[in-house]
Amino acid sequence: MSAPDPPAPGTAPAALARELRGLEPSCGPVRLVAVDGHAGSGKTTFAGRLAAALGGAPVLRLDDIATHREFFGWTARLRRQVLDPLAAGRPAVYDAYDWDARAFTARRTLPPAPVVLVEGVGAGRRELRPHLARLLWMEVPAAAAWARGRERDGPGLAGFWDDWERAERAHFSADPSRPYAGLLVVRQGDAYRLVPGPATAR
Repeated sequence: MSAPDPPAPGTAPAALARELRGLEPSCGPVRLVAVDGHAGSGKTTFAGRLAAALGGAPVLRLDDIATHREFFGWTARLRRQVLDPLAAGRPAVYDAYDWDARAFTARRTLPPAPVVLVEGVGAGRRELRPHLARLLWMEVPAAAAWARGRERDGPGLAGFWDDWERAERAHFSADPSRPYAGLLVVRQGDAYRLVPGPATAR
């Protein structure tokens, strides 16, 4: 089956949902779709709206996978607990991290649904890209995204944000996601505009 035409620039999550449903599966029976971008860029909100447009698609939040000690060193665990089961058509059962308790305190299940969203910083990283049907990038500059995140979390987490920004800079310097994005997601007020990403020019 040939891939469907991508949604026209300016369309909303509903049109993107229709396009995603028509893609070839990328991880077993699953169309795994990444929503990447800088911390504070609005990935969680957009992924929630896209999941709703998909009729309640499951969402894997990388905040559940990362830890204080492993901001980005979680790929082996993600492969073992999530990618391998989904590739085999089985539910993925993974440990979820509690950032307040600084420990894994829950187990969650991710069904092998037709479309599964992965949202978080690094969702489009090198190790994940072979398993993705589509990579979306939230088009917000790093400084603006980080400022938004700091304002959201308050001064009590200023030290955490200092550490995070250093780690995120190092991660994207070594393993950038944006060049491989098929679509850029631009927020305009309470709506979104989709524009072709750098990968479309490859």
